[in-house]
Amino acid sequence: MIRINLLPFRAARKRENIRKQVTVSALIVVFFILLMVYFFIQISGDLSTVKEQENEKRQELATYQKTLNEIKKLEKQIKEIETKLNVIRELEKGKTGPVKLLDEIAEAVPRDKLWLKTLDENQGTLRMTGTAMDNETVALFMDNLKNSEHIISVELQGVTLRDLPEYRLKVSDFGLDCKTYAHADQKAAEPAKTAAPKKRR
Repeated sequence: MIRINLLPFRAARKRENIRKQVTVSALIVVFFILLMVYFFIQISGDLSTVKEQENEKRQELATYQKTLNEIKKLEKQIKEIETKLNVIRELEKGKTGPVKLLDEIAEAVPRDKLWLKTLDENQGTLRMTGTAMDNETVALFMDNLKNSEHIISVELQGVTLRDLPEYRLKVSDFGLDCKTYAHADQKAAEPAKTAAPKKRR
């Protein structure tokens, strides 16, 4: 009977299997490394594209900011015109006070610092309400009105501070009572009170 020693063959086969497993493992590691490098390059490219887009958006935003500044200037001018037009409408509605009084009130308003909301004139008493940037602006407006030729006196009815969170500032809402030349004319036109008759003895 012939006997064959299979131990060397089995050892060689085992070594071959180990070599194959090492080779496969190495190939898998290399594959994952290449895959990671690919994704890294892809992400880097996407990041560069995003940064370029961000720079373009910033440049566009700077252009829009210039346009917004111009719009704000126009809005200020429109507010000034609307204030003057409102004063004209109120005077025309009441049919009292000459155009000269309107001009003096418009000239007395500090530009970009004070806005009139209402104006009502009745029998020589002129009542105004509005909003100013601060109390000093209200005082300046009162001084300007006192220097008017058609306004006799100016009285402050009250000042209230109001928050504007959207602009991060506080403004002063105020009310004024003014006596105009029409008030003086009315006083002069009032008839004198007649004296009470004396009692007969």
